[in-house]
Amino acid sequence: MPSTDRQLVKPPALRPGDTIGVVAPASNLNRTDLEAGCDALRDAGYKPFYFDSILDRDLYFAGSTSRRTRELEDMFSRKEIRAILCARGGYGSNYLLNGLNLEIVKAYPKIFIGYSDLTSLLDYFVDAAGLAVFHGPMAAKDWAHPGGVDLTSWPAALSGLAAWDVPLNDGVIGLAEGGAEGVLYGGCLSILVASLGTPYEIKTEDTILFLEDLAAKPFQIDRMLMQLKLGGHFDSIRGIVFGEMLDCVQAKDQNYTLEEVVERVVGDLGVPVAYGLRSGHVSRSNITLPLGVRAALNVSNSVELKILESATATSVSSRSAGRE
Repeated sequence: MPSTDRQLVKPPALRPGDTIGVVAPASNLNRTDLEAGCDALRDAGYKPFYFDSILDRDLYFAGSTSRRTRELEDMFSRKEIRAILCARGGYGSNYLLNGLNLEIVKAYPKIFIGYSDLTSLLDYFVDAAGLAVFHGPMAAKDWAHPGGVDLTSWPAALSGLAAWDVPLNDGVIGLAEGGAEGVLYGGCLSILVASLGTPYEIKTEDTILFLEDLAAKPFQIDRMLMQLKLGGHFDSIRGIVFGEMLDCVQAKDQNYTLEEVVERVVGDLGVPVAYGLRSGHVSRSNITLPLGVRAALNVSNSVELKILESATATSVSSRSAGRE
C-alpha cells in the first residue's frame, strides 16, 4: 500500500456533460437494466457510452476474458471517456488481472467506479498503479433503480473536492472507540479474502479498511475476518468501517447479531471500528467512497468519516486525460 508520502495518481474530475464509459468486466447483464441505468445517467447530465459487445455471454461472464479485457483497455485509452463505470459485479473480474495492460491504465488515468466483484480491480489499481478509485454505484444496478444512488457523495467524491465528510446514513454505529487517520482501502470482504496467497494479495498497512458483503452467514463473516486476522492483515491497520452487510444472517430468529460476531473478532485490535456504512451491496442510496486517499475515522458517541484529500484532479494534461 502506498505510504503517506506516496504519489497518488488522481484522475480528471467528472463534470456535467462528460461521457461515461460503461463496462462489464465480470458477469453478464440484461439490456433492460443497462438501458435503465444509462437513462438515469443521462437524466443526471452525463453521456453514457458502451460497446454493443457488453451484452455478450460466455457461461456466466459478460463474454470472453479477451473481450472484457480489451473493452476495459479501450475505455481507458479513449480521450472522450472521462469516467469508467462498471455495469454490474457478479463474478469474473479476477480473470482480467494477469492479462490487463496496466501501462494503459497508468498512461491514461480515469475515474473507475464499481463494487462487489470489481473489488479485484479497484484494489489492484490502487496497489499496482497508485490510482485513486471509487467504491460506488454501478450502471445496471444502483443507477437502474430510483433512489439507488446517494447524490451527495457521488459529486463530492468525483468533482475534486479537497475535503469532505462522508454522509453517514442512519444505522451507522461504533463498535470500538478511537480516532485514526489512514488510507481508505478495501471493498467486498469475500473478494479481499480471495486475493490472499496470490500475486494480487491486498496490502492493508496503514489503512482505514472498508469491509462489506452480501448474504454471507455470520459464521462465514467470522471465518473470513479470522483469516485476515491470523494472516497478519490487521496488524498495521488504522481502523475498520463495515458496510451495511445486507442479508448477512444465519436465521431470522438467531439469538445474536452480526455486530456481536464482528466485535468478537476485531474488538481487541485497538483501532476504531464502525459498522453500517451504506456503500456497495446496500438497500438503497449507494454511497460513493474514494479508495486510495487519506481519510480520518472517529468513533465515540457518534461516528465520523472524513475524506482528507481530493480523489480527482481539476486540471490535467491531454495525455493524462486520454489518447489524442
